[in-house]
Amino acid sequence: CAGSGANRGGLNPMSNVTFRQPFSLKLVSNGFLAFWCFLATFPIIWITVMSFKTPLDAFDSNPFVVILGPNTRDNVGGLSLIDIVLAIALAWFLIRKAITWLPRQIEAFSPSGNATLAWTIGVIGYVIATIVLFVVVLPFVLGILNPLLGPLGNNIIGITTEHYEAVWIDRNFSRNFTNSMIVTAGVVTVSLTVGTLAGYGLARSDSLIAFWLLVLALVFRALPHSVLVTGYLPYFISSSEWLQPIFGDAAPTLYGKPWAVIAVLVAINQPFTIWMLRSFFQNIPQELDEAARIDGCSHFQAFRRVIVPVMWPGVITTGLFSFLLAYNDFLVTSLLLDANNMTMVPAIANMFNRETTASDEVQAIAAAVSITAPLFVLVMVFQRQIVSGLTAGAVKG
Repeated sequence: CAGSGANRGGLNPMSNVTFRQPFSLKLVSNGFLAFWCFLATFPIIWITVMSFKTPLDAFDSNPFVVILGPNTRDNVGGLSLIDIVLAIALAWFLIRKAITWLPRQIEAFSPSGNATLAWTIGVIGYVIATIVLFVVVLPFVLGILNPLLGPLGNNIIGITTEHYEAVWIDRNFSRNFTNSMIVTAGVVTVSLTVGTLAGYGLARSDSLIAFWLLVLALVFRALPHSVLVTGYLPYFISSSEWLQPIFGDAAPTLYGKPWAVIAVLVAINQPFTIWMLRSFFQNIPQELDEAARIDGCSHFQAFRRVIVPVMWPGVITTGLFSFLLAYNDFLVTSLLLDANNMTMVPAIANMFNRETTASDEVQAIAAAVSITAPLFVLVMVFQRQIVSGLTAGAVKG
């Protein structure tokens, strides 16, 4: 009766009960998570360490020699304790600012309707500022501090950037980086433009035709990439012939050019983009469309000015997946691009296949480490939008 009276009075006897995870389960779950994080990050961390050592240290069987790099320290140079502390502090500061300060500044100063341009300019400017701080400002400051600090200014870890200089300058890896940016920018732009329009139309349509279009898109997405490349290849090779009536003698051959890769990767990625964006649009009430129409907007104006800003995290999340597909692709890029237009992933594979000396192998490792930096920066800058977009796509409200 007392319990019934409490319930009648609006009190829930379970409301004050706190459910806590048992210590044993917490220990097991946290231990498994830590072990998984170690397995996932160890290869990246280890090859990063190797890429800053001379071959004698990089391939030593003793892990402490690889980490400390005594041969590198004695013959080339290294880092002192104060170098390490200031570099870590600067990196932590820049990461925190990229997560918290940069998105707020971009949103505050971005003009209405030009959020994409504002984010592009903001991210590029922040990356340039980061490079200047690490490459110019920090070495200048440390060059003044180290001689004044006595033992704290002595090198304790050997490090060299000669492999990165050889890859990016001598081997012209910057050209491969530029080709990767052209391909990824083209794929993301076309995929999001077509995907947002198609996803919005399919989300607002209840017809049977829309359903079968989605099913056909899913079937097309399941096809092996090699089938699509084989189907497109004859047309790319003979493109100058069937484009000649339009461009005359200046008709281009698409085979070996980035535009061919963009076309194939968009064809591969577009079904996934449409499906994902459609799920985001379905989470937006149709009342927003109706309210915008009442205020005098056309269908397209309601889509551009009202709907897209609401589901902007979903656009960023989908754009990230499109970026990863184009950025990490090996099969399509290696089959359709010539040596002058090769992107970074197949170029690194060619480095590992052709290298014969230990120095060449370390340079190939340095190139492999280089391609992870843009991904790290991208995830750090857009992490809030990515988490928000994944949550919005998983929960239908």
